Amino acid sequence: MTKKKIDDNFIMSPKIDFVFKLLFGDEKNKDLLIAFLSAVLNLPEREFVGIEILNTELFREFKEDKKGILDVRVKTVNGKQIDIEIQVLPTEFMPERTLFYWSKMYTTQVKPGDTYDKLKKCITINIVDFKCIPLNKLHTSYHLIEDETGHKLTDILEVHFLEIPKLFDKQIEINEDDPIIQWMEFLDGKSKGVMEMLAEKNESIKKAYNLLKIISKDEKARMIYEAREAELRDQLTRIRSAEEKGANEKALRVAEKMIKRGDSINDIIELTELSKEKILELKNKLVN
Repeated sequence: MTKKKIDDNFIMSPKIDFVFKLLFGDEKNKDLLIAFLSAVLNLPEREFVGIEILNTELFREFKEDKKGILDVRVKTVNGKQIDIEIQVLPTEFMPERTLFYWSKMYTTQVKPGDTYDKLKKCITINIVDFKCIPLNKLHTSYHLIEDETGHKLTDILEVHFLEIPKLFDKQIEINEDDPIIQWMEFLDGKSKGVMEMLAEKNESIKKAYNLLKIISKDEKARMIYEAREAELRDQLTRIRSAEEKGANEKALRVAEKMIKRGDSINDIIELTELSKEKILELKNKLVN
């Protein structure tokens, strides 16, 4: 059997969770993970010396329902845990979901009989390809603080959101020399040209890009990548179909109320954006 020829210009998207895990969740690439964490958490790289990647599983075999965990969880030498997750699909209740998974990471540190001093700081980093925080900030971080004074109750909780679409928000000032911006632009990189430009600015990104080129030429990785892409595309199609169905049902309910109220056809069209034919059809059903 002849092997499928791989396009030399093809490059995998690092924001597909499978690829992200290959780049940052491998013990061999721990220096990339440290550089990324240093940028996001604004700490010197020496703070992450000796970190341990806790979930190194990826895809055991390319078979249905055999996928490994696709987030990256690490533990520092002082017991602090950090979980990094990348989400490309719009997710409702993202803050609530984040706190749910943060709480599981936090509470599983102790066993029955342990005292509370065993509990160490847990940090969640969410990289999302949709807007979810109503602030004109690309990178937001949260702690438990007192409302009026800003006093921090405890440092045990820390949550970060990095919202990729905000890279293109004209209301947000972007500093191209900021390592966080550079990493986010790399994750969103849609071409080799963009990634090469970023690689010239940042040595860690240069290494990540070179590794990505190698991964992109691997036949098995390519097959898994394409399957994951197709799965995400199918999920997005289902989400959009459900949204369109919901919006259409709402428009029909509004149109029905307006018809019963005696509003004009033009007013109903303007408000609901339904077609004239659809409104007349609905009107005939109500009359009959």
